[in-house]
Amino acid sequence: MVRVFKHYVPNAVLLLGVLDLLLLIGAAEAGWELRAHQIGMAIAPVWTRLPQLMSFSAALMIAMVAVGAYQTDVLVSIRQAAMRLMVAVALGVLFLSVLFFLLPSMTFWRSNLFYAMIFAIAGLVLVRALFGALLGGERFKRRVIVLGAGARAQRLAALEGMPGSSFVIVGYVAMDEPEPLVPEAIARDAIANLADHVVLHRASEVVLAIEERRNALPLKDLLRVKTTGVQVNEFSSFLERETGRIDLRTVNPSSLIFSDGFSSGRMLTAITKRAFDVIVSLLLLIVALPVILLTAIAIKLESKGPAFYRQRRVGLFNEAFDIPKLRSMRQDAEVPGEAVWAAERDPRITRIGRFIRKVRIDELPQCWSVLKGEMSFVGPRPERPQFVADLERELPYYAERHMVKPGITGWAQINYPYGASIEDARHKLEYDLYYAKNYSPFLDLLILLQTLRVVLWPAGAR
Repeated sequence: MVRVFKHYVPNAVLLLGVLDLLLLIGAAEAGWELRAHQIGMAIAPVWTRLPQLMSFSAALMIAMVAVGAYQTDVLVSIRQAAMRLMVAVALGVLFLSVLFFLLPSMTFWRSNLFYAMIFAIAGLVLVRALFGALLGGERFKRRVIVLGAGARAQRLAALEGMPGSSFVIVGYVAMDEPEPLVPEAIARDAIANLADHVVLHRASEVVLAIEERRNALPLKDLLRVKTTGVQVNEFSSFLERETGRIDLRTVNPSSLIFSDGFSSGRMLTAITKRAFDVIVSLLLLIVALPVILLTAIAIKLESKGPAFYRQRRVGLFNEAFDIPKLRSMRQDAEVPGEAVWAAERDPRITRIGRFIRKVRIDELPQCWSVLKGEMSFVGPRPERPQFVADLERELPYYAERHMVKPGITGWAQINYPYGASIEDARHKLEYDLYYAKNYSPFLDLLILLQTLRVVLWPAGAR
């Protein structure tokens, strides 16, 4: 994987992105030249139309990221990939139509844009059909040797078998586990020199997956492996990189304290994030005002009670605040003072409420909280005080999520479906901690773009 602004991107995805960019530039140029030949126009040098070519390719690249066209599970399914690509190209062309209206100097002719769109869809689908076969093999995957044959090694084996996995395990070494759970593991005593064993298997990484409470760290082995140029990684760090979350079952306080990360509170970063929040929330409130008003009228017509309501949430540094929302449930959905988890197909949700929850319209009034500084656009979702009290007792490190300003959308929201249980909260906390640890403006931008994917393909919205 390649680390881009503290966020890991699989090598295959990065390579595919470069190929897509070149393909889109080529598709735009092919569309231009085809139309020029049709009308008998002389073709000027390519650099004279670079702004048009780059605007076309950039708009479609951003749209593909937004709809999740680079998700590893999508890349291994040509049907899903084709569907996402068609949506992305359509959204990109709509954006370009607005851009060309505002900036006529960058305009493609409509016929050029049509031909470029056809070439782009055909080329992108073809590239993924060819690329899918390579993703299933080992060409772009890191070769890993696992030190350990217990429960942790089993978890890595399961992770290796998931669609779009970026690594392949080429060997297991049993490190004196009382009950090895991986039958193909080779006993450490049967290997004369571990460093030679690693080099012989052409491994690029060794992952330490022993149960540390019962086994001493094999420091001499790890040092010799490290000096051969092979990367040595600890189990929880490896999981963080591969899954985009911090595994609560294996992480310990020292690994969080001494690791690189948790820089969201730095002055320049905080100023940049706040400036973005103020500008975008103000613009969004202005643009979305008609939608909010029409939704409020529809809510009033369907059920009794106010269209808006305020709900108490826990924010930065455990400070409570009220968020405004459009009402999506009956007015008598909860007994006063008693918080209840939302359930799948919750009968308390109205017909209008079910729709606005799926497309996230009910969250739009929260832009006011962003403008006031109580929330950010991106961050862990703020929970209700009653839930927070229970979750802090049940889940380790839950209080640490309140060291980051809460957000309307977040890393957990785009990676994990809506959940209403302690176990769901644990999974979401793992993503929230990853965000807090690896925050960067790049990760914020990625989350904001991919929120569109969640809106277009809702997964468990309640």
